[in-house]
Amino acid sequence: MIRFRDVSKVYRRGAAVRDISFRLGRGEFAFLTGPSGAGKSTILDLIHFQTLPTHGEVIVSRYSSKRIRRRDVPKLRRSVGFVFQDFKLLERLTAAENVAFALRVIGTPRREIKGRVQRLLSQVGLAARARSRPSELSGGERQRVAVARALATEPLILLADEPTGNLDPRAARGVFELFRTVNRRGTAVLMATHDADFVRSHPSIRVLALEHGRLESDSAVRLATAGAAGVPGGSAVGGDA
Repeated sequence: MIRFRDVSKVYRRGAAVRDISFRLGRGEFAFLTGPSGAGKSTILDLIHFQTLPTHGEVIVSRYSSKRIRRRDVPKLRRSVGFVFQDFKLLERLTAAENVAFALRVIGTPRREIKGRVQRLLSQVGLAARARSRPSELSGGERQRVAVARALATEPLILLADEPTGNLDPRAARGVFELFRTVNRRGTAVLMATHDADFVRSHPSIRVLALEHGRLESDSAVRLATAGAAGVPGGSAVGGDA
């Protein structure tokens, strides 16, 4: 689904990421970790093709950063949902209207929108808050609306940039479990977070750890190496690109 091949992104102030290579397969779940400034948001922007690499190649589904045409970027983004730390909801719209807006943008027939909105809000546990505006919702509820909106295009990949950063622990757990549910239904999830304690509390999930713009470690690689050495519990790295 996602493949980075020796990817670097350089701005005038310096390199945001350098020589990054990894692979995230269909239906995988992985944390993208590292301190502020490590390059997490840049990685997500490269996957979403909001920016292109200075060197190397990013492949998402069947699209390559080296060959993609500008008119095909919206098609790519329909297969990649994005959830942000600060929700980015339209404050004047209700929860249902926020999700409906995403469906209208992708050209969903009007007759289908109401039913799909209801299903999406039910999926995230907010059917009863459909008419509430963001200011009337808790932080966890607003993030659930944001997840419903991201799922509106039925994406193959869900990106989340510090999605629990503004939430209390209980709400954070709820949103994380929602991501797990989405992942179990076949969507690949890449969740960026700097919360090391949160990551350590989920030891079964793959961790891609960034430091100063470089990929310092990949827990899937460690497991694969251990498995090759005959250590029980080893697993293969990645999946289909």
